[in-house]
Amino acid sequence: MNFSPFHFKKFSVFQEDVVHAVGTDGVLLGAWVDVDGASAILDVGTGTGLITLMLAQRTGTEVHITAIDVHPGSVACAQQNFRNSPWYDRLSVQEAPVQQFALESGAHFDLIVSNPPYFSETTLSPDSERGLGRSINNLSINDLLVSVLKMLSPTGKCCFILPEKEGKRLCEMAVPLGLYCTHEVQVRARAGKPVERLLLQLAREPGRFQRSQLQLHGDGGGYSEAFLAITAPFYL
Repeated sequence: MNFSPFHFKKFSVFQEDVVHAVGTDGVLLGAWVDVDGASAILDVGTGTGLITLMLAQRTGTEVHITAIDVHPGSVACAQQNFRNSPWYDRLSVQEAPVQQFALESGAHFDLIVSNPPYFSETTLSPDSERGLGRSINNLSINDLLVSVLKMLSPTGKCCFILPEKEGKRLCEMAVPLGLYCTHEVQVRARAGKPVERLLLQLAREPGRFQRSQLQLHGDGGGYSEAFLAITAPFYL
């Protein structure tokens, strides 16, 4: 699919031949994750490369970010977006499923981020290419977690954004594998509305659990002050 370019303050995202255009989920994850102490970062299912570019903006010149995706068009698009960015020399992208990458790369990362698949077999996207990027038939929660564990450094953390039901399931499945949720943000469109997404941070050590709320829109219909604050470094 071809979408119009999306322009941010310090970079632009072109979207030719991608499965998914720039969306709020990716922006939220890229703006929210804690990048402190991370020198090697992995973006699983990078798509346009949006989250990688946001993390590059937020980190120093010593930080290298690797992106992977299974969709050839998205990989080519991300590669173009990286080349056009101010941080091209510390960004790389590969076409590979995370399961294969985890087995073959031998790499370890201080931070792993993903806006992962969440359509189940009964809620598949009607568009076959969008289904490729959103179906757990291509990447199950268990496969994602096992792969992340292979690559996560001892003190590293992994961060995801998922619908509430799938996010809770991921956290439950992570515990027997030795990953524990340390921070959860419940994302709502407006006050009084159901939780639509969970921003999740997991680590090898349980640590102190933190839960917070994020409301995207204010009472007047525009974006909330909290959303504007977290995205201010990026949106024009």
